[in-house]
Amino acid sequence: MGYEPLYLAYLVYFNRDRDYFECHEVLEELWLAKERDPLYKALLQVAVGLYHFRNGNVRGGTLMLGGAHRVLRGYPDRTLGIDLGRLVQETGDYARRLERYAEEPFAYYDLTIDIVDPELARKVEAAARHIERNEHQQRGPRPPQPKRHQ
Repeated sequence: MGYEPLYLAYLVYFNRDRDYFECHEVLEELWLAKERDPLYKALLQVAVGLYHFRNGNVRGGTLMLGGAHRVLRGYPDRTLGIDLGRLVQETGDYARRLERYAEEPFAYYDLTIDIVDPELARKVEAAARHIERNEHQQRGPRPPQPKRHQ
C-alpha cells in the first residue's frame, strides 16, 4: 500500500516528537486533499485533543477525543497500516476520563499509534530521518495537575 508523505509526517510528529500542533498542520492538509475524508479528520482530532488537554483545555480535549472516538470506531481494527483498534480503545478511555475530570483529575499522558504494517514502519523511519525533530511547544497554560487529596 502506498502511504502519503503527509501521513508519514503525521506519524513521525505524533509518535516521535509528540508535537500535536504539527500533527494538525500536516494532517489537515492531507484531509483537505482527500476531500475531507472523515478518517483523516478523526486522526487529526486525536492529536488536537491531546494538544488541548496538554495545554490545560479539558473541554477542548474532551470534545476532540470524544468526536474522534465516535468516528474511528466505525473503521476496521487494522486501517492505514496502524492498530486502529487500540487507538480507538485508548481514545475512548481518554475521552471518558476527561468527562469525569472535575471529580477525578489525572495527569496528562501521551498516546502512541502502533504501526502494524512493516512497509509503513520502514517508510515512517525513512521519513523521520528527513524531518527535523520538533520539541512540542507549550502554547498556553501548563497542563492541569491532579489535585492531591489529603
